Amino acid sequence: MSNAPLMPKATAVWLVDNTALSFDQVADFTKMHPLEIRAIADGDAAQGIKGMDPISTGQLTRDEIEKGEKDPDYRLKLGESRVTLPAQSKKKGPRYTPVSRRHERPSAILWLVRNHPELKDSQVMRLVGTTKTTIASVRDRTHWNASTLTPMDPVTLGLCSQIELDFEVQRAAKEKPTDQGYGGATLLPASETTRKESEFEPSEKDQDDLNVDAVFAKLKTIGGKKADDEDE
Repeated sequence: MSNAPLMPKATAVWLVDNTALSFDQVADFTKMHPLEIRAIADGDAAQGIKGMDPISTGQLTRDEIEKGEKDPDYRLKLGESRVTLPAQSKKKGPRYTPVSRRHERPSAILWLVRNHPELKDSQVMRLVGTTKTTIASVRDRTHWNASTLTPMDPVTLGLCSQIELDFEVQRAAKEKPTDQGYGGATLLPASETTRKESEFEPSEKDQDDLNVDAVFAKLKTIGGKKADDEDE
């Protein structure tokens, strides 16, 4: 089944008014019902709609129309339109979630809150198509169904794709402030953790200072010197 032409109803109006094609041929080309084409011909439908020439847009040729006028069983072939439609910009707003999946959103929110607490509410809203109120109720366990909620991966539920989830998680990680940890404790630098054991051992001088016998011997020596000085 081929695509319909641009503005099928306006195209049907033009073909009815300007060609001898049958209702079935026009209906097949515009992907409309033959009764709709008959209603257009009778003036009961498409009143006020200006016909659009499919030849000017490159969707039909004069030869193609003539073939159809000569053979009622011939089906017109749609040409490639020379009219380029502007790309539709993606509308901002919450993701649309099918009705059949909406009851699963709280379970997906619970999974995201537990497994990716770094995600902002706005990111969770984008992923599963929910509201801040619902996220807050799931997070503080005030949701009406909180007692029976089970964390479920939104990707598995079909609420978002793995690529979308990974993108939001990576984005949250980049925006997270790079502080020195939650309690102010920091990891020791590699130069500290990889120092050789010998670097931590006291020097020979320090060992002498810590040797009790050496300390007493030194005091005895000092005392002996002091006595000699007094004798002199």
